[in-house]
Amino acid sequence: MTTTSLAARWSSRAPEMLALLRIVASLIYILAGTVILFAFPAGMPPDGGTAPWLSQIGVGGLLEVVGGALMLLGLFTRPVAFVLAGEMAVAYFQFHFPQGFWPNLNGGIPAILYCFLWLYLSAAGPGAWSLDAKRAK
Repeated sequence: MTTTSLAARWSSRAPEMLALLRIVASLIYILAGTVILFAFPAGMPPDGGTAPWLSQIGVGGLLEVVGGALMLLGLFTRPVAFVLAGEMAVAYFQFHFPQGFWPNLNGGIPAILYCFLWLYLSAAGPGAWSLDAKRAK
């Protein structure tokens, strides 16, 4: 087997790898929301509590749980991912950036990564394994 054919076979798996990225990211993202809304698996710092659902942080948690579930299923992927990218941009600039310029010091690395991951998925779509793909058939 040549290197070129191996690279071609691996490249042909891009739709499945895109779906896997979406699924794993969604599972972790949902956990961020469950911390905010349900104190699961742990509550929010500093006291381990939850946020009121109608507060700004509570709405963010709701977006993370519901939007994350939709992303997990690959349902309405493009518009949901675009909304979630916006949520993460707001989270970064409202909560992290005021604590300092450098993301590794202000705790904003996850917000930045999720912002650009969701933005990418809003353009790329859900990948191979999704309800969106099933609906398109």
